[in-house]
Order: sequence, then structure tokens, then C-alpha cells
Amino acid sequence: MEDFYIGGASVKLFLPIFKMNFPKIVNIALPAEGVFHNLVFVSIKKTYPMQAYKIMHGLWGMGQMMFTKYIVVVDAGVNVHNTSEVLFHLTANTDPQRDSIFTKGPSDVLDHATSEIASGSKLGIDATKKIPGEGFKRAWPPLIKMDEAVRKKINSLFGNAA
Repeated sequence: MEDFYIGGASVKLFLPIFKMNFPKIVNIALPAEGVFHNLVFVSIKKTYPMQAYKIMHGLWGMGQMMFTKYIVVVDAGVNVHNTSEVLFHLTANTDPQRDSIFTKGPSDVLDHATSEIASGSKLGIDATKKIPGEGFKRAWPPLIKMDEAVRKKINSLFGNAA
């Protein structure tokens, strides 16, 4: 629907304002699957523990962002406009209990899923790499990349699938 396109325009208009308030924000996306404001992907330049939660709460406190039901925060290098890439980092970088927060707040009056009109819950997920101070006791593993020779071999056998 038109909301998706309005959302894209809104991000372009308001991203500079979000960055003024939260300089570590790199980019924001409102994917079509979230029907405008129900789902927000945010990439940040993470510099301290729990920073993703600061961003979540800050965004929920800014104007129409209060209606957002789901916020997923990823690292700066993740393309928030690529839903598959965000979902990869969501599943690779999170422990649901450690990296999720539920809260309550205003919701869109048109949201039929809430228990009460204009009042509902929200879910924030920290899908960033964990750093000391965030409850992760091991070294964070590097992202595995396919060797270029293997990639060429696979492409020669199956086309550009890899």
C-alpha cells in the first residue's frame, strides 16, 4: 500500500533529525513487511554496552515512532534495506532472552492486534555483535566468507547462485 512509500520518504526526511539526537545511527529502514511503522531496522556504530537499548528507547520516544511495535538494531555494516541481511544478523547475533526487551506504550488506533485500542506492547531486539559488558563471555566469531576460488567454481557449476 501507499504507506510503504510514505515510510521510505519519511526515513529520508527524518534520518538527519534522528542522527542529530543519536549520532551513532547509521541508517534506518521501514521494511514493507512492517506495513510502514510496525517494524524498524536501525544500524548503529556501536561504541559501548547496551547502546542498542538506548537507541530503541530513544526512537520510541520520538513523535510517530511511538507507534513502532518492533525495533531491530544491527551493526553499522549491515544493510538495513536488505531484509535477508538483517534477518541473518538477527538470528546469528542474538540470544532471545539476553537480547530482547518488551515494553508497553502507545499503539496505532488502526492496529487490530493490540488488546486495547491505542495501547500495546513493543519488542526491541539487539542484533548487534556483543561486546564486554553485555553478558557475552567468549570472543565474538568473525563472519565466515566463501573463498573466491570456491565461489567461482560454484558459479561455474550452478550459475550465480553463490
